[in-house]
Amino acid sequence: MKPPPFAYHRPRTRAEVDRLLAEHGHEAKILAGGQSLLPIMNMRLSAPEHVIDINALEDEPSEPQLDDGVVRFGPLVRQTALERWAGLESSVPALKEAIAYTAHPAIRSRGTVVGSIAHADPAAELPAAVLALDGEVKARSAGGTRSIPAREFFLGALETALEPGEWVEEVAVPAAQNGTGHAVEEFAYRHGDYAICGVVAVAHREGEVTLVHFGVSPLAIRTELPDGRAETIREALAGAEMTDDLHATAAYRRRLAEVLGARAARRAAEAAR
Repeated sequence: MKPPPFAYHRPRTRAEVDRLLAEHGHEAKILAGGQSLLPIMNMRLSAPEHVIDINALEDEPSEPQLDDGVVRFGPLVRQTALERWAGLESSVPALKEAIAYTAHPAIRSRGTVVGSIAHADPAAELPAAVLALDGEVKARSAGGTRSIPAREFFLGALETALEPGEWVEEVAVPAAQNGTGHAVEEFAYRHGDYAICGVVAVAHREGEVTLVHFGVSPLAIRTELPDGRAETIREALAGAEMTDDLHATAAYRRRLAEVLGARAARRAAEAAR
């Protein structure tokens, strides 16, 4: 299928993007990698009247930037650039594991890190990792800029805290610290497919662990636990809503969440030590 007709814009500066969004509002969509937007448009699930292609923005970084203990991603940093970044393992090991599960090489070559966060798919690896790492999203519009903690950014499936006219110009996560360990575990029917269940774990030397479960619910589930035992995880997830669909039952996802959560917590704890 082909998308419905739309007006195409190719701005050169971030300020021009602000102006276009202010002018066209909800009728406009940002195009960066296009790995989510274009299929949705082709299937007629979205029909924006204006597409704002930001690939011609000038002087944009093409790879992650390590800045005073914070790793920053501009809007045109491709997922492949993250995957190949020399500082990946030492600075953000959680993202190193997460990107290994993300989609397929052809998709990663075009898809952007910021685009994945802005799309807010509850089964995607990168949003879950940014949430587990206490990342921040920098939004901008014609009215100015603001920073939104990842814990407040994701509101639901494909739903974020962005206001009309805002777009994401940067995503930032703190670099890994000594005494902190990270791990990602995931189950999918084929490598690169959407996760039936995935877990990002951040463990501290003192024993505490943060878990973010994704692919199991309409919104990624973040829990702060005193330890990573399966029993503790089971209790923490007892009241959580689990997705029940043609890919897996809610009961199956709940069991995976417990098993993979304990496995990820154990590996992260070992890394912290």
